[in-house]
Amino acid sequence: MRILGLETSCDDTGVAVYDSDPVSGGLLAHKLYSQIELHAEYGGVVPELASRDHVRKLLPLIKAVLTESGLKKDQIDGVAYTAGPGLAGALLVGAAVGRSLAWGWQVPAIAVHHLEGHLLSPMLENEAPAFPFLGLLVSGGHTLLADIRGVGQYHILGESIDDAVGEAFDKTAKHLGLGYPGGPAIASAAKTGQTGRFNFPRPMTNRPGLDFSFSGLKTAVITAADKTSLDQQDIADIAAGFQEAAIDTLLIKTQRALAQTGYKSLVVAGGVSANELLRTRLGQIAKKEGLRLYFPRPEFCTDNGAMIAYAGAQRLAAGQSEGLAFGAWPRWKLDDLVKI
Repeated sequence: MRILGLETSCDDTGVAVYDSDPVSGGLLAHKLYSQIELHAEYGGVVPELASRDHVRKLLPLIKAVLTESGLKKDQIDGVAYTAGPGLAGALLVGAAVGRSLAWGWQVPAIAVHHLEGHLLSPMLENEAPAFPFLGLLVSGGHTLLADIRGVGQYHILGESIDDAVGEAFDKTAKHLGLGYPGGPAIASAAKTGQTGRFNFPRPMTNRPGLDFSFSGLKTAVITAADKTSLDQQDIADIAAGFQEAAIDTLLIKTQRALAQTGYKSLVVAGGVSANELLRTRLGQIAKKEGLRLYFPRPEFCTDNGAMIAYAGAQRLAAGQSEGLAFGAWPRWKLDDLVKI
């Protein structure tokens, strides 16, 4: 079964074709267009601009992916599109195009949960995790830990009560004048920073539970920055201190969740999963404690069509599909999904 996947939840336009055949299948083609340059001058995503750019880029990317895969439209068996969570206007672009193509091609369509796509993205790798496992999702819009027992079988153990970790990276980078997106900018600046100069808090790690909070950390960084001259070394030192605090917080909570579940497999996904320090520290923990650690390849850490095509293929194979109506759910809860 060959599935066309469309991702338009925020500022990346992603298109891919995935073949679910266990012998000859796999990811056949994928394309991704990033809107980083479009939004960089504003220091963050402008929703209306994002929606308009998806309108311009989506159909050309679909044509390019079909050409690269060597498939014609009558060889596509289903269309998957991100229906939430995300920016309402951006989601509706993908949903309208996806449902229309499925109707025109007379194939089933499936609305995919964006976070499910991220959590299943390591399944696209040669060494895929086996259920059950612990999932750590770290992105610009979400930070959560989930007990994952199968497709659609997600129990959220903890999540951010305010800013997501990726959002904290973006806001910190903006205050330090490092530009957008904040994750790569902070990581780059931190390479020349002294980690011991600024000791920022590790929020909510001194109390029980698995929820996260990054708003206080962001405020502590801004307060410290406002007390310095913010020369190049100040910026590097603050970036290093912030990155250490943010990553430590993720590690403390993740180790706590591993102990609680007893799992020996950990999947890490989302844009922040590309962070080198996070990968290094988790690798050290995995080696010490005998954990199996799974990441998507770097190009699939950020939003992409491949993860949507894969997640959609699983649900279409289970017999799920949409009616003629389509919609978008900007605040769609992960644990509301149907189990398969």
